Amino acid sequence: MRGKHSAFSTLSRPSLSTLFSLWVFIIAAIHGAKAALTRRVVCPDAQEHRNQCRVLRSLPIRNNIVDSLFHKQCTEEPPPPSPESRFDLPRRVAFSPVGKAQGEFAGGGADGWTILFSETETNFHANLGTDDRCTTETTADFIQFAGAIGIAQCPGVPQLGFMFGRKDAAQAAPNGLVPEPFDTVDSILPRMLDVGFHDFQVVWLLSAHIVAAADRVDDIIPRTPFDSTPEIFDTQFFIETQLRGQTFPGQGGIQGEVMSHLHSDMCLQSYHLLARDSRTSCEWQSFTNDREKFPETFPDVMGDAADLD
Repeated sequence: MRGKHSAFSTLSRPSLSTLFSLWVFIIAAIHGAKAALTRRVVCPDAQEHRNQCRVLRSLPIRNNIVDSLFHKQCTEEPPPPSPESRFDLPRRVAFSPVGKAQGEFAGGGADGWTILFSETETNFHANLGTDDRCTTETTADFIQFAGAIGIAQCPGVPQLGFMFGRKDAAQAAPNGLVPEPFDTVDSILPRMLDVGFHDFQVVWLLSAHIVAAADRVDDIIPRTPFDSTPEIFDTQFFIETQLRGQTFPGQGGIQGEVMSHLHSDMCLQSYHLLARDSRTSCEWQSFTNDREKFPETFPDVMGDAADLD
């Protein structure tokens, strides 16, 4: 096997960019937020006002993320939106109700495990390229918060909601719960159903890859996008993955990659198979000419993914 692989992320979420250090950034963000809060915000003590207080505390952090981390833009150049988004969605599926029912520790879902246990987790094969930087309320909350803010910088993205209250992981999730680019549809769909997503919702989840790129599938061409308009939340991803492959954007012959229609794009094997499988192809095709589906499906499925535990 040549090259390293990112997670099949977002069902996989291969990232738009090189590694961030979430820890370094969030320390600066929190310090800046505390300074701002000292001057501008007085949080009430009553229990019923706690959520309002959290929102007020999050505003300076949000502004710092937008200005300092994303530079108010959706771009493949650092600092891009996707590493946070990438941390965001794929790692949420790293738990298994089936495993839990059998008495095994089966992960905690959206609980910040990739950062809290980064020395272990970022070395798992499905997590290559998701290193390091992060807390607002918790590390788990920050990952979801930054993901929602990051992807919102891209034109056309439906507005995503955000809720506080995630608990941080107490231990690392088991290896093998995040699908890989080279996994078959027969293995991907049962894994996703285990965490509550039906076949059509797996396609909805992959809408997040419209503004994503592959960092660690082919190391010689990092940040290779998955469609020709990676900076715009449009339907090209679903169109171009259905076209006949013509070439590899890099060296080729890497596990988890198939030929792409365009030399500038990368097509993962998992995308190729899901776009053609009888269980998912109709839903996949429905996105090619229905731009209005995004506001209906994307916030809904991302909200479900954010609540996984």
